[in-house]
Amino acid sequence: MVYRESFQVQSKDRAYTFHDVTAQTKEIVQRSGVKEGIAVVYSHHTTCCVITQECAFDTSITGLETLQQDLVNVMEKIIPECRYEGMYLHPGPKALAFALEHDEDAWGCHNTDAHLRSSIIGRSETVVIEDGKLDLGEFGFIHFIDFDNTRARKRTVQVMVIGE
Repeated sequence: MVYRESFQVQSKDRAYTFHDVTAQTKEIVQRSGVKEGIAVVYSHHTTCCVITQECAFDTSITGLETLQQDLVNVMEKIIPECRYEGMYLHPGPKALAFALEHDEDAWGCHNTDAHLRSSIIGRSETVVIEDGKLDLGEFGFIHFIDFDNTRARKRTVQVMVIGE
């Protein structure tokens, strides 16, 4: 049995956006009727990723949970946010020309840091389904992260449930 659904989330402008998609994923698993199997939560957006993590309870001054802010801080050390043109090789002149032909502004193309972060963290998570429920452990949550902070936009979260 394979069951697939998707839903949208709204990312913020000029901020990394963490979406808790646990409840929606649980509802999709329930609607699928699968009792034993897996659920894959996936982003086709190349600047977004999906992780499982526990709730940190506390929030930072940015409004992110402290574990989320810690992840942002670590990623900033490894892959700094693109702050000026030429900081990264991408986007080059051909990529910028292509973007302008497709109504994309030049600033929105300078999201190399988001692409690199997503490629390291990964764009999907697979969670075991046991007795019709996601096996996330006692404290597990599923988060869809948009690391592209060049503008606010709708993002699509895809969930595929496989099992019996």
